[in-house]
Amino acid sequence: MLQENKRIKSAKYVSNFETIFACPICNLSMKVLEFKSLICSNNHTFDFAKQGYINLTTHSVYTKYSKGLFEARRKLITEGAFFEPLSHAIAKVMHNHVVKTNETISILDTGCGEGSHLSNICDIVSSDSYKRVVGVGIDISKEGIMVASKNYTNKIWAVADLANTPFKNTQFDVILNILSPSNYAEFKRMLKADGIVIKVVPQSGYLKELREHLFHKPEKQNYSNADTVERFNESFQFVDSSRLSYTMNINKPLIQSLVQMTTLTWTTTEERVKSFLNKDSAGITVDLDILIGKNTI
Repeated sequence: MLQENKRIKSAKYVSNFETIFACPICNLSMKVLEFKSLICSNNHTFDFAKQGYINLTTHSVYTKYSKGLFEARRKLITEGAFFEPLSHAIAKVMHNHVVKTNETISILDTGCGEGSHLSNICDIVSSDSYKRVVGVGIDISKEGIMVASKNYTNKIWAVADLANTPFKNTQFDVILNILSPSNYAEFKRMLKADGIVIKVVPQSGYLKELREHLFHKPEKQNYSNADTVERFNESFQFVDSSRLSYTMNINKPLIQSLVQMTTLTWTTTEERVKSFLNKDSAGITVDLDILIGKNTI
């Protein structure tokens, strides 16, 4: 009964914002039917899962991202406050650049994973501005969306393909893209005329202590985001950019979470991973670029 209640509660919440959706098969408008499904005018039907999320993909997708990876990321973010300065920096960007007359701010997090970034940012924006904040998180990984919907209510969580996002044109004040792949054509389509895109990309020092431990070749130890930044600036009207750099000291349990959540460990030896896991504590550098853009006129 509890599971059914979660499904119905989520469907009721989504029904308040059903006008943002477009069917991923035929592009027509959608509505919530009997607090069970999202259905379009052509009767293409997508059911709410018992956990409260909705799967809006049109074909099955395999990803290497496991539930364990997302749970580890959530622990690092919630218990270790690993990205807390980033959440506050993004909230400040919204405060400075989102049109103040809007009573409601709609935020789409593309590649939201297990939802902690979006949840934290929505909380900060809501408390700072006293505005109604609508948070929508999408990810191609069902495992990530399942963790998100399990832990964060009053958000819209959907499994969705970034190449075919299930939303109408010009629906969002803010599109977030945090350390994940992009689809700039879709971002431009979904962004309101006065909206902003916030993309977060690694800078050269990001997780450098872990990279230096796991890899001996300089090309693996070093990182450049120059190409990514250039593509972003070509795609959007430049608004602002800033670099956020800090060091977090993490204990042994959080070291395990860090190792479990990062894909860096997929291309190194088990011996080097174990060696890093044996540390009692570690100082880890978070070094990021925050890029802010608007649609070109």
